[in-house]
Order: sequence, then C-alpha cells, then structure tokens
Amino acid sequence: MYLRANTSQPHKGNRMEPLTYTIEEAASAARISRRSLYNRINSGELSARKNGARTIILATDLKAWLDSLPAYKVEKA
Repeated sequence: MYLRANTSQPHKGNRMEPLTYTIEEAASAARISRRSLYNRINSGELSARKNGARTIILATDLKAWLDSLPAYKVEKA
C-alpha cells in the first residue's frame, strides 16, 4: 500500500519545508547567532520546545517571531 503525500503542506519544488528547527538550524535560518537565539528564548520572545534533551523551535514560531520584529525605518536627512 502506498500513502499519498499531503499536498497541502508548504513546500519548495519537491522539497518539504521543515516543521521544526534545531537551535543551530533556526539561528542559521534567521541569520543570527546561537547566543542571540537563546537570549530571545530566555526572554520569552521566541517559543521553544524540548524533545528529550534537544531544544527545537517550530517553523511557525520562528516565522511568527521574525514577523513580529519591527520594520527598519529610513530616516531622511
């Protein structure tokens, strides 16, 4: 028996987007340091979860945190 892939999941081409990130992956994806990421988690700005000893971040939580950051404002001279 073959299972059909759920086509409602977000994807790029034939590659599925990850549902979770490790700390290293989330820091890389957000282009910030691991320390900065841990600071955001410890301040409560970013939600993280534990899977055994591993800390993981849901892709939706990382995106929501990034979306919540203030927009850069250009100051005209």
